Amino acid sequence: MPSFQCTTILLLGPTGSGKTPLGDALAAAGCNGRRTAHFDFGAHLRAAVTTPKHYPLMAPADVTLLKQKLLDNALLEDHEFYIAERILGSFVTTRNLDSDSCLILNGLPRHIGQAEALEALLSVSQVIYLECSPEVVLHRIHANTGGDRSERTDDSPAEIQRKLTIFTERTAPLCDFYRSRNIPVRTIRIEPGMSTETVLSMSRFVK
Repeated sequence: MPSFQCTTILLLGPTGSGKTPLGDALAAAGCNGRRTAHFDFGAHLRAAVTTPKHYPLMAPADVTLLKQKLLDNALLEDHEFYIAERILGSFVTTRNLDSDSCLILNGLPRHIGQAEALEALLSVSQVIYLECSPEVVLHRIHANTGGDRSERTDDSPAEIQRKLTIFTERTAPLCDFYRSRNIPVRTIRIEPGMSTETVLSMSRFVK
């Protein structure tokens, strides 16, 4: 698959930190007037399972694999990255994103193996890290602070704890991964009632 030339901004943060509402807000605001699209990988994984006909590159075995991954709250490992690559490639192609466009990445990569694989496809120019304590995560999810949890079925206390453990062990190290590549990482500390508009205003370094 060829590489993508669009400017790419990566959102990192645990479940409930507000990545999806922020991604939508950034896409609506645009990046310096450029066409901007928000790729919510988790949403696409759930859609690929419920409406696989919208993902023609997905084989039945891939859909079965994704169903189990979602049930287990498990990540796609390195040998399974081709699934993420196909979904992302379809998104970029159907939206005609080019060098004059901006891509907001949310939910991909989830670990260093995925980040290394992504380097062959695109260049992350900036990272926005939504730092959020477990207590704040629980408060925001229960209050649906970002307004994006009403249709989620994976927000039980046990599932939230599992996601937080995976994030701490496998996803949070991506901040140091990108810093080691001299890619700027902006940390925004998320508070219980912090609105998407407030977080958006604190993401001003996005260009």
